[in-house]
Amino acid sequence: MNNKVTLRILFLLSISMLAFSSCKDDEKMLAKPVVTITEVGSHDAPEGQVEAGKELHLEAVIVAEGLTARIDVEIHQEEGGDFEIETSFTQGKYIGVKNVEFHEHIDIPVDAPAGEYHLHLTVTDREGQTTTAEAELTVL
Repeated sequence: MNNKVTLRILFLLSISMLAFSSCKDDEKMLAKPVVTITEVGSHDAPEGQVEAGKELHLEAVIVAEGLTARIDVEIHQEEGGDFEIETSFTQGKYIGVKNVEFHEHIDIPVDAPAGEYHLHLTVTDREGQTTTAEAELTVL
């Protein structure tokens, strides 16, 4: 009979330990942001192209369950150059929302060298999670 009591006590202790050490149900992991670039280029050039000295038209659909905290755009030359354009959005209509249609015009300086570029659109949510979408761009 002593073994039965001991086994019951061990069983109850095991169940208690599991209950107290399990994860909290209210701490759900939110999904990382989802970023889909829908347009990149200029209004007067084919998709994926922009002339130096003009505006780059950039559109994307962003879904961030953790609410957007920051959106960064980086455009850099592909090979042989170090020309780079960076801009960030940390305030305004894109910040603190779950679903947003990102639509911005970014100035391409007149002195931007012609050639192939790579665009990175990075979204960071309030949980600190980031997602980057990429696109190719040609500066004429």
